[in-house]
Amino acid sequence: MSEFDPPADQPEALEVEEDGAPNFAQVFFPARPKALRPRARLRPQGAPSAAQVRSGEPLGSNPVYVDWLRGQSMLQDAKEIAAQFTGLGSMWQNPFAQPDPRAAVQTASVWFTAYPISMITRPGTSFLASLADPRLWQTFQQIGIHALHTGPVKRAGGLSGWSPTPSVDGHFDRVATHIDELFGSEEDYREMCRVAADHEGTVIDDIVPGHTGKGADFRLAELGVDDYPGIYHMVAIPAEEWHLLPDVPEGRDSVNLDEAAEAALADAGHIVGEMQRVIFHVPGLKDTNWSVTAPVTGPDGVTRRWVYLHYFKEGQPSINWLDPTFAGMRLVIGDALHSLGDLGSGGLRLDANGFLGVEKTLDVGPAWSEGHPLSQAANQLIGSMVRKVGGFTFQELNLSIEDIRDTAAGGADLSYDFVNRPAYHHALATGDTEFLRLTLREAHELGVDAAGLVHALQNHDEMTYELVHFASRHREDTYDFRGEEVTGEDLAATVRQELTDALTGEAAPYNLVFTTNGIASTTASVITAALGLRDLDALTDDDVERVTRAHLLLAMFNALQPGVFALSGWDLVGALPIPPEEIEPLLREGDTRWVHRPAYDLLDVAPETSGSASGMPRARALYGPIDAQLADTRSFVSRLKDLLHLRGYFAIATTRQVDVPDVAHRSMLVMVHEYEQVPGQLQVTVLNFSGDPISGTVISEHLEPGAGLMDMGDGSAVGEVDQLHGFHVELDGFAGLSLLVTPPKE
Repeated sequence: MSEFDPPADQPEALEVEEDGAPNFAQVFFPARPKALRPRARLRPQGAPSAAQVRSGEPLGSNPVYVDWLRGQSMLQDAKEIAAQFTGLGSMWQNPFAQPDPRAAVQTASVWFTAYPISMITRPGTSFLASLADPRLWQTFQQIGIHALHTGPVKRAGGLSGWSPTPSVDGHFDRVATHIDELFGSEEDYREMCRVAADHEGTVIDDIVPGHTGKGADFRLAELGVDDYPGIYHMVAIPAEEWHLLPDVPEGRDSVNLDEAAEAALADAGHIVGEMQRVIFHVPGLKDTNWSVTAPVTGPDGVTRRWVYLHYFKEGQPSINWLDPTFAGMRLVIGDALHSLGDLGSGGLRLDANGFLGVEKTLDVGPAWSEGHPLSQAANQLIGSMVRKVGGFTFQELNLSIEDIRDTAAGGADLSYDFVNRPAYHHALATGDTEFLRLTLREAHELGVDAAGLVHALQNHDEMTYELVHFASRHREDTYDFRGEEVTGEDLAATVRQELTDALTGEAAPYNLVFTTNGIASTTASVITAALGLRDLDALTDDDVERVTRAHLLLAMFNALQPGVFALSGWDLVGALPIPPEEIEPLLREGDTRWVHRPAYDLLDVAPETSGSASGMPRARALYGPIDAQLADTRSFVSRLKDLLHLRGYFAIATTRQVDVPDVAHRSMLVMVHEYEQVPGQLQVTVLNFSGDPISGTVISEHLEPGAGLMDMGDGSAVGEVDQLHGFHVELDGFAGLSLLVTPPKE
């Protein structure tokens, strides 16, 4: 499929009559509300963000410091915002018990994923003010983008005394409900939401149910103030057992426990000990999921040392969802209400929401820390509260397929597609779709509806290849792969190794392995590696065209199936990674993801700048600004626009995936989707993950002999299904075909 130009007349079976009468979903389940009710204001208009006077030493014995911390804390803000929602009839006007993914998809099916520190803005214009630019939203509307996920824009990092410390994880270590001045103001945010609504768009914010940074809430917890320790998984170790704790080096406030200290504290009954895995494991830097603080003296005069849980980095203490104070739950819900009811966002991304329950096991072995029922219960509370005030949620949960299914049963409306994301990269890298077909079928068989997934190109994280589903829960199960029976553990190891060999090292030195989690790369650099283009400085125009076609193929896979399609600024401009030597300080602790977060300029607003206001170096962009691309019919964005127009015109996003059949060629992928409202009417996506032409017969038992076939790209008839439930197809390299299948006439 080279062009996507839907025919002048929509097929009769797809026509929808508008009688003007709003349906239940439109009235009671607004997945993309123009204005959430009730409205609230956490801070009065024009109120200063930090009015308290700082005086004295930043110690627990100084009441001025303790009161200042309270005023900065997220828990205090949560108390104030929650009070504005209590006792209102409007809190009972929206259904909230059941997620409704298709309602969310139908109203916001194509998302732009921003990354605040990487977006180049006009001089003197903030990130949020740039996203409120009507010109940008007009361009989004032309392309077919309906929603904007801002990424984390609230204050993050920590506090050292009176002074803020920088974020350790790209602003996902939240410490306040305040918008970070680096990205703009609350008024900028509200204006962005207003402009988005004017262009039939919505804004999606972030909350982090799993952890905070080391901000005011954590410092108050260390001091033993009020119910702040109840926010976190933290235990005060009795002074007589401090010999079990390592010393904290001078200049630091905590240190990671090694395995021996972890085991000793678990044996002493203080912590649950070893977890199912150590995320971001780096020997000598992060050996376990536990760290210990230096001695801290509270207002009560008691000196304490705390051991605290952090699934991720040391500066991201984990929230305790089952503490008797329920302080952690109150903090998270208050943050969500602020984003929805005060700032005006229409949806929320739930970060780290699969790690909300941890329990000591009776048998010898690691603690139960993944797939815990408490995570499901907590997610149901969050999802229900968001739906109660008219919003929707999506989760980024990299666990097993069953965990994604179960957590979404009553929790988030949508889930990030961690199942097929590494698989489609593997198909491109190897030219073989077998593993991709396996993951698609596995998700379908285990009850994950493709329409409830967010199918994405690049985002802020690495190209994940953990394959947790196969490597953990199903590690001993067997799968038919390449003519042999292999265990899930071996399957995951094989795929990881093939991805690493094809996309990093000598084959592609510009892509870097990120701990045990995946590969730091942009979508464009995954493609250059798959194409065997080792020297990015030597790319020719023909090379860029090949990259463009492969990039469009990956867009077709994600867009020509049910669910949300998401892409980033890095995708739109064709960004390549940052050379590691340009950002060496950011890589010192092993976080190689920074190489795939270069700065990009969507509308060429600052062509002379060398990077973003946050200091990220400008990317080398293969495609260029998106408005200029729209003027070129052969550009990536112009061809993407045609693809998204086809997707929207034929309502592919709300179909149901019913079959991923065997294929005639190893590089071919076929997905069969059913229109639920029109019995017998199907949409079929056929893709070629090879750069070479292929041909073969598509066969599926869902294809009825005599059914008509129409190319959705140009409206032409391409024959009918034969008596063997199939049809012949020929595809150029990195090409795709989207067909409408209409039932045979009686």
